[in-house]
Amino acid sequence: MKVVVQRSQYGECTVEGDITGSIDHGIVALVGFTHDDTEKDLQWMAEKLVHLRIFEDETGKMNKSLIDTGGQILSISQFTLYGDCKKGRRPNFMEAAKPEQAEELYNRFNAILQDKGVRVETGTFGAMMNIRFTNEGPVTLILESPS
Repeated sequence: MKVVVQRSQYGECTVEGDITGSIDHGIVALVGFTHDDTEKDLQWMAEKLVHLRIFEDETGKMNKSLIDTGGQILSISQFTLYGDCKKGRRPNFMEAAKPEQAEELYNRFNAILQDKGVRVETGTFGAMMNIRFTNEGPVTLILESPS
């Protein structure tokens, strides 16, 4: 499992001109799954994401988490995170989970985040989405589950 984490002042996802999810302050998370991801990976990533200290405290240090700041998550399914570009000019997506498996993992991951007390907004799985956001900092991190 991979997640690209972007600290954001604002985030919005639209599909065919309709807003499917938006946040005021928090994290835009581009979320990708591979074939062997499990519940353990989802739990680990959710715990890491909500407690990752990437928000500034009163002294300007990145010392506060999403939970500490009351931030929100805009979660966007992103199979292209598993695109292999080592050979040729077209990415190979063989490492990405199949759509049925990925959708199930994605829905479960978002439910785990919500269970942790975080407001989660989403895109539409499998749709052509337009994502707009303001990357604050900028702060962008790439998280990978350990297994």
